[in-house]
Amino acid sequence: MTEPELYRALGALTKDRTKWEENIPYVASLLSSDSTKIKAKALWLLGEMGLAFPDSIKQYVPAAASFCGSGEPLLRERAVNALGRIGRGRFLLIEPYWAKLFSFAADSEAKVRLSFIWASENIAVNSPDLYETRLPVFAALLRDEDERVRMEAPELFRVLAKRRPAFVKPYVNLLRAVAETDACRVVRVHCLGAIKAADAGNKAEKQNQHDHT
Repeated sequence: MTEPELYRALGALTKDRTKWEENIPYVASLLSSDSTKIKAKALWLLGEMGLAFPDSIKQYVPAAASFCGSGEPLLRERAVNALGRIGRGRFLLIEPYWAKLFSFAADSEAKVRLSFIWASENIAVNSPDLYETRLPVFAALLRDEDERVRMEAPELFRVLAKRRPAFVKPYVNLLRAVAETDACRVVRVHCLGAIKAADAGNKAEKQNQHDHT
């Protein structure tokens, strides 16, 4: 197949989840393609497949993770995102690479920093305790020079606020300051959403404690 034909075929496969599990080896084989576009698409799809079928993705995780060291920003972006999706499905599969992900908070490419936040949100959904001591990294990203990164950074706090509101409490004043001063309306709205989630989480925790006394 030509590159456009192969890309279209991967697009069709993306839409047909019933064929995902049986095609994991095939999609993983495309990581050796000469085309950056095909490798990027394969990485993205492997992330989705790994979330849905973590038992079947295990042997291909190292190959996907290897692209975190790529000199091509698109491949770093997609590899980080794939680890986030797979890690949401089963953290143990990406545990060897988790600490390394934090280096991408300072990546020179904004899209890679953005992908790092997305990946972290995914992992935090089912493994929130991992992030208790890591929040200063995301606090710094609230002041990132790139607007898209600043728009996404509050979402990590929102995800955690629903699960571990105590983790977010020390950052509420910072979130409020950003909500009052950032030039971007979406950043301000997302910060307010994180604060609201933290308030709701604290109330739920207090209610649980009351119910068990």
